[in-house]
Amino acid sequence: MKKLILTLIFTVALFLQSSAQVKVETRIGELEFTHAFEHGYPTDEAVKKIYDEMDFQRACQAYLWGLPFVSIAEWQKEHEEVFGTDDGDFVIFTTYKDKLGILTANATTPYVFALANLVRTGPLVLELQPGLNAGGISNFWQLNIMDVGAMGPDQCKGGKYLIVPPGNDMPDVEGYFMVRMPSQNFGLGLRALNPDNEKGLAWIRSLKLYPYAERNNPPGTKFIDADNRDWSHVQPRGMAYWERLSDIINNEVVQDHDRVMMAMLKPLGIEKGKPFNPDERQIKILTEAVLVGEAMAKANTFEKRFDDVYYRSETHWKYPMVWHWSHETEYYHQLDEMAAYTYEAIGTNKAMATQIPGIGQAYLGAYKDSEGNWLDGSKSYKLHIPPNPPAKQFWSITLYDVDTRCLINNEQQIADRSSRMDLLTNEDGSVDLYFGPEAPEGKEQNWIPTVPNQGFFAYLRLYAPLEPYFERTWALPDIEKIGN
Repeated sequence: MKKLILTLIFTVALFLQSSAQVKVETRIGELEFTHAFEHGYPTDEAVKKIYDEMDFQRACQAYLWGLPFVSIAEWQKEHEEVFGTDDGDFVIFTTYKDKLGILTANATTPYVFALANLVRTGPLVLELQPGLNAGGISNFWQLNIMDVGAMGPDQCKGGKYLIVPPGNDMPDVEGYFMVRMPSQNFGLGLRALNPDNEKGLAWIRSLKLYPYAERNNPPGTKFIDADNRDWSHVQPRGMAYWERLSDIINNEVVQDHDRVMMAMLKPLGIEKGKPFNPDERQIKILTEAVLVGEAMAKANTFEKRFDDVYYRSETHWKYPMVWHWSHETEYYHQLDEMAAYTYEAIGTNKAMATQIPGIGQAYLGAYKDSEGNWLDGSKSYKLHIPPNPPAKQFWSITLYDVDTRCLINNEQQIADRSSRMDLLTNEDGSVDLYFGPEAPEGKEQNWIPTVPNQGFFAYLRLYAPLEPYFERTWALPDIEKIGN
């Protein structure tokens, strides 16, 4: 009898302990606690679920945070592995195929890029000849440190820039525009804007980049033609994204405003000074976070929810660039704004966000047609460019693939139409452009081919934009679907 009573007591105690556990419904599923939520501890099973969700959420946000960083780091890797560059070597991108690896490149003007690790090279001198150009020097977070060209201190008149690594206390040197980098890696990107393409390329090949220590007898600058090679700096998918992020974190300084994110990355196996060797649990979380993170990036980029994002309220044309050139506001770092932009594009500087008529560039992006539907490569569209586009130099319309955010990859190798081309014009000076799988009869000159079953989007570029753009008095209509 005593044994029976003890057994009953033990059973009741277990029952009471079990019944004291409380299940709470949340958006991540059911979580169980030892007592009412306010008074209880999470069970072992709940702890595991909570930590998995915590790390997954952090990984999704880290994906967005890392987009500008990974984009440039991937470019550096591709420069070295595909083009065989060393620090400071220039790669020239001129053809349609050359630019297929660049996020939302323009298809009109030649590009030249160089990347370098200043810890390896020491201070570097960039020497320019006079010539119409635009570009800038930035860190790997795509923060513009100094404009070069039209809105830079040289103002396209030529000159020398002295690029100094962090921690170097070199005083200002007479005869140089001083560029004091807050990071050990930097990127230099320039576009030659001369309407004569050959003259533009000749200006590019006159550039010089060499160590300041060898300034009295500088070595020759190396130029490499992209030469239609397959390459891409688009942020990779899968675990390759985290591998690139971990690698560049270990080869760069940590910014103060990113220290909290560095703490969030630590449980995911990404930590400065340590190799990236994620375990099975981390790999599962990181693999799914890349997928969800990119979905977030697509929404954040193509359906921007920032203030004053529309050029005019009656159309779907948006500003791709909704950031301040410094990426900072009074109270916060522009995390979402930079994630939105650097998912679809590359490079930031003052000239690209100009507020001065007649200088720099302006950009408008269209992702939907006049009916509010996403642009679809299976359908046909018309875009009416009204007379007198507000561009002192020239304007262009370029189409991009949603998957890569690079030039639309069609068989015809045509991605843009611009005022520098021989286009069919209307009597009033306006231009009608056509996008679709097939060209309307007689309109081939004004047609950009699309790829069926693939989404695309469009950029309007205004080079040296004029007052009607800034005042928003020049009304650019929506892209209109035509036919079925």
